[in-house]
Amino acid sequence: MRILVTGAAGYIGSVLVPTLLQQGHEVTALDNFMYNQSSLLDCCHDENLTLVRGDARDRNLVSKCLKSADAIFPLACLTGAPICAKDPVGAQSTNLDAIRILLELRSTDQIVIFPNTNSGYGIGDKGAFCTEETPLRPISLYGRLKVDAENAILDAGNCVTFRLATVFGISPRMRLDLLVNDFTYRAVTDRFVVLFEAHFKRNYIHVRDVAKVFLHALGNFDTMKNEPYNVGLSEANLSKWELCEEIKKQVPEFYFIESKIGEDPDKRDYIVSNAKIEATGFRPDVGLQKGIAELIKGYHVIRRMQFSNV
Repeated sequence: MRILVTGAAGYIGSVLVPTLLQQGHEVTALDNFMYNQSSLLDCCHDENLTLVRGDARDRNLVSKCLKSADAIFPLACLTGAPICAKDPVGAQSTNLDAIRILLELRSTDQIVIFPNTNSGYGIGDKGAFCTEETPLRPISLYGRLKVDAENAILDAGNCVTFRLATVFGISPRMRLDLLVNDFTYRAVTDRFVVLFEAHFKRNYIHVRDVAKVFLHALGNFDTMKNEPYNVGLSEANLSKWELCEEIKKQVPEFYFIESKIGEDPDKRDYIVSNAKIEATGFRPDVGLQKGIAELIKGYHVIRRMQFSNV
């Protein structure tokens, strides 16, 4: 299959693109390389890869890239609440307007598989699992734009959308601002972390399992199409305190404490059901402890200022 991936050199894309190539797909990888990353260099030998340096908001460029595509994976995004708050105009144009451009330009037989975020659930009802039927109540600009993009894609049809849990794990375009990645880095390098609102819960998923679920949707598109799916580890609906306890199992010197003053600017607090995607036959491969072990090894290589979104 011929697949257009926008934001192809990002945290998810730089794991997804090599996976697609290994499966024999032809990939057009569009990215503006805004972080000066070199994450797709190891794919350049593959004749099935076409690299395009450019902007997913460029209508003419996107139109050219779409001409040969059977499927579109729109990953281009200013990802996370902090960077969207810092650059709201860029967030609007990248996270939503670029999606509208894609939907205008694509033909109706070109499928779209889109990564939303389950942060759209905002603050969940205590003890109640968020399902795909739960109302979306995003509490950040990032969440609102991603929800609006998902709604536009579902309205257009011939699509699958994923409401991804907080992603973690090693990627060639690494991010240290994601919660598991961040806390594990602090455990390894600082040996401590001060938590704000440590009881806030969320769900988690490994970046390689995100790549896996895209392939799963390609292979099961006819039965999955035109629906949203939560994608996360069902055993990992954890509070920040519980996450630190999991990390401490592998970094015994890790010390964490909750501050009685101050608050977390990210107010998300919810637990998520992944039963719908599991009913299609999808199961993640990488559990939380395995992912933490991978991160600990990776942090022998990298240091914080190399990798950040803001």
